[in-house]
Amino acid sequence: MCGAGILPARMAGEARRQGWRVVAFTFPGAGDLEAAADTIVPTTIEAMAPVLEALVREKVSAVAFSGKFWMGDLLAAGPPDAVHARMAAHAGALLDGNMTEVIAGTLAGIGIELLDQRAFLGDWLGAARTWSARAPSDEEWRDIRRGFAVARLMAEASVGQTVVVRRGAVSAVEAIEGTTEAIRRGTTLSGPGAVVVKAVAPGHDFRFDTPAIGTETVEAAISGGASAMAIEAGRVLILDREATIRRADAAGLALVSADAGG
Repeated sequence: MCGAGILPARMAGEARRQGWRVVAFTFPGAGDLEAAADTIVPTTIEAMAPVLEALVREKVSAVAFSGKFWMGDLLAAGPPDAVHARMAAHAGALLDGNMTEVIAGTLAGIGIELLDQRAFLGDWLGAARTWSARAPSDEEWRDIRRGFAVARLMAEASVGQTVVVRRGAVSAVEAIEGTTEAIRRGTTLSGPGAVVVKAVAPGHDFRFDTPAIGTETVEAAISGGASAMAIEAGRVLILDREATIRRADAAGLALVSADAGG
């Protein structure tokens, strides 16, 4: 199941390398998967009946989600088909956790296993370390620790995973707008010298989503005058790692993976 971004092609390629036959269900923004998939099935977020029919027709035994699926797209989508409407009714609310449970149950009902994304991410999930040439200052580390504490609470409440902090004050918490827009909002409010932190809820389900940052995320932080960015080690990945680190270094942004605690 391929959402937006570069991750679907990466995961599809890794799955083929491992010997899987890859059927790519491409949602809007998924990009070009011709070289990475054996079969491509164009898909829309509001039409679930054709997805289930294609899963059965292609004799799919396991599903992996990849890329970004925006809650805003779900809210802006056209009228759902009967299958989608029934799934939404069972979810009861547009909370990620509610909907993912229904999706998992629906797939299990037709004999399909839902796979952990991390099996197809290769070395993109890094251990705790400083990625940039510059390490965070003591003051930045204090804001990083504060940010991790808040971000984990917000992620556990299914609000968002990213926060912006300056001198202990939280200027933004990610919500429906996504990471990049939350960074822009937070750095505008905090002024130069803010720290951006991205963490994951303790019980996060990696079958549906592996949180990530990349060049766009770092660019938003730099444009807003942020001085450091920290992600949770082993649980948030860096997309296009080399280019992301180069951009951070060019701007003097400290970029680290760290233990979020708890």
